[in-house]
Amino acid sequence: MINLIWAMDQNWLVGDSDKLPWRYKEDLLYFKEKTHNKTVLMGEKTYRSLKDVYYKNKKLPYGKIYVASLNDDLYDDAIKVNDVEEFLKGVKEELWVIGGATIYNLAIPFADKLYITWILKEYKGDIYFPKFDINKDFQLLEEKEGLNKDLKFTVYGRVK
Repeated sequence: MINLIWAMDQNWLVGDSDKLPWRYKEDLLYFKEKTHNKTVLMGEKTYRSLKDVYYKNKKLPYGKIYVASLNDDLYDDAIKVNDVEEFLKGVKEELWVIGGATIYNLAIPFADKLYITWILKEYKGDIYFPKFDINKDFQLLEEKEGLNKDLKFTVYGRVK
């Protein structure tokens, strides 16, 4: 089961200089609830952002961590993935894809479920989720308004 999870505004904005353009505690708790101690895949920039900005010297709160990277870096707390598509073809366990935009774009064709937090406002930033026709391959399974009316939590499942 391959799950993608992210938050984006009405214009599909997901980031600003490798950081979130917003801060909603309710969304962060939702993300943590879904991904805590789980196997995750992320790109190099997302990994560096989590390590350098959000967690500093703390251990990342995931189980097994895969980092997609084309550079020669090695990671003491993660397994390097050189070919994302080949990796995703072989996934046998539950996997949560947590960013960034390039990794999401590569993972969408393999996704079983999409966990999207819609931010019902517009923000400024420079990183957008890759556009795709969500209604073509996925159907809405769940939708819940957040306690903060700026948030809508949705789950989409792949149409088989």
